[in-house]
Amino acid sequence: MKLTRSSARTGTDTTPGPTDWFTGDVYLDGIRNPDDQSAVGCAHVRFTPGARTAWHHHPKGQTLYVTDGIGYVARRGEDGTSRPQEIRPGDVVYIDPGEEHWHGATAGRFMAHVAIQEADDQGEVVTWLEQVTDEDYAAQG
Repeated sequence: MKLTRSSARTGTDTTPGPTDWFTGDVYLDGIRNPDDQSAVGCAHVRFTPGARTAWHHHPKGQTLYVTDGIGYVARRGEDGTSRPQEIRPGDVVYIDPGEEHWHGATAGRFMAHVAIQEADDQGEVVTWLEQVTDEDYAAQG
């Protein structure tokens, strides 16, 4: 058994999301990073209204568990565009390995989720791509 103390107990601060990965204000609280005991990594991610990830994909897929607020998740269609779907607390989203997608808050609400993904044999959990355009963000499906 391995007990990892919460960041609140260890004094680790919430981290702002890097601008290369996100549009708007996003805050990350790490839960665990892949290590020699498990390839699973996860974080609690909080999005302010209108904030979202850039397009990205995961070599082993990703699971999102929505904990608060209202948000969107979208995958890239064959034509290169997205059709965001609304997500709410308690929703679980599984994104297939290699599937290009984004997720974030609606324009008028905060949204938070736990993001869970597994590292590949090279230790990679995500490949970041270009930012989501305002048109893709607004394209309700």
